[in-house]
Amino acid sequence: MAGTHKTRISPLGAAPAVVLVNPQLGENIGTAARAMANFGLHELRIVDPRDGWPNERALKAASGADWIIEKATIHATLEDALKDLTYVYATTARPRGMIKEVMTPEQAGSDMRQRIGRDEKLALLFGRERWGLNNDEVSLADMIITAPVNPAFASLNIAQAVLLVGYEWYKHEATSLGQATPELPALEGPGLVTPDTRPATKDELYGFFHHIESELDAAGFFKTAEKKPGMIRNMRNLFARAELTEQEVRSLRGMVASLTRAHVKRKGKTEE
Repeated sequence: MAGTHKTRISPLGAAPAVVLVNPQLGENIGTAARAMANFGLHELRIVDPRDGWPNERALKAASGADWIIEKATIHATLEDALKDLTYVYATTARPRGMIKEVMTPEQAGSDMRQRIGRDEKLALLFGRERWGLNNDEVSLADMIITAPVNPAFASLNIAQAVLLVGYEWYKHEATSLGQATPELPALEGPGLVTPDTRPATKDELYGFFHHIESELDAAGFFKTAEKKPGMIRNMRNLFARAELTEQEVRSLRGMVASLTRAHVKRKGKTEE
């Protein structure tokens, strides 16, 4: 259940339906539902589940994505599961010898977003655990989705396949990264995260430069006048690359001051 916040209401905007054809194990249906919930897919249609329905193992494996399992619809045939839809994507790793367009998951994610924007009703079609979809089932789809996997080992389980395609669908509308908690919001995006502080200003950074350079100079660190300018530039570049925060600059200045006090104290004892 890590990463699940049960008090959060899942957004149920328009999204492709997920259709599982003849899944064999309840656990696989449940993990597929969990992957759906990760990426905003909430409608599950199941065609001819081998072990019947409802399935307690599916509910348990969903790890909190209960609403998807509880609202799943069961269909005797694939045609029945697809009859109200306008566009269907079949996922398969094998060449089928059909005249049918093929997309990567990334390309399909963009295509799905455009079609949803035109109020089309879509579905993502996933096959059996052992051998996927047959050719007749693929022929009912409009588009094939094939991932750039290792051709020597292209097998994905159902949840992996749903996760892969679901991610490419959802990333176009995601407004944050990761999970929100009662204490903190989800991350706004990639980049430097500075909780309880902020990036250091140039004035703060230059103050640190002058501080450490003066103390190093007093300690005899710069052995020759000729090398000193280059050594200072290298040191400044090092700290500039670190993108220090205000808190980190204060900590570094405290370290320098502490080392200076210790050095002066030791020097005084030696002179005594």
